[in-house]
Amino acid sequence: MQKTLQVLNDLVREGVLSRYAIGGAMGATFYVEPVLTFDLDIFVILPQSVAGLLTLEPLYAALRARAYDEESECVIVEGIPVQFLPAYNDLLVEALNDAREVLYEQTPTQVLRPEHLVAIALQTGRDKDRERVRLLRDEAELDEAYLQNVLKRHGLAGKWNPWKP
Repeated sequence: MQKTLQVLNDLVREGVLSRYAIGGAMGATFYVEPVLTFDLDIFVILPQSVAGLLTLEPLYAALRARAYDEESECVIVEGIPVQFLPAYNDLLVEALNDAREVLYEQTPTQVLRPEHLVAIALQTGRDKDRERVRLLRDEAELDEAYLQNVLKRHGLAGKWNPWKP
């Protein structure tokens, strides 16, 4: 995964991506015991086109130029299936802006805060998201005040109550 993160950092330096952060199940593993996952979810902020549209095409073209192939909804980068997810709402933009800078082995990367991982899981609402919330609630060091502020700002406070123990 270190080589994959180095490629992502190169894409930021080259301006193909404005910002990225690891989310999903892989993001959660920075805070809780690892769970089975098949891809690396990378939330991204993309530069806007001249017309003001957001498109993944420049990112995919840059990856194709490096000989990374698309497979289903992922791009295989250094052997790792990577799913690029644009920040399409205010919660995801905030999550990316507040992502934590960490080292993965010797490579700097960004990971979404556990509180944002909880909020995104609540917003998505799938069964696997419910399990991720349970793991984060039980194992991660959540900043409860910060979490409550995030949930309130994004209209998710009411969804939190049924997911609490």
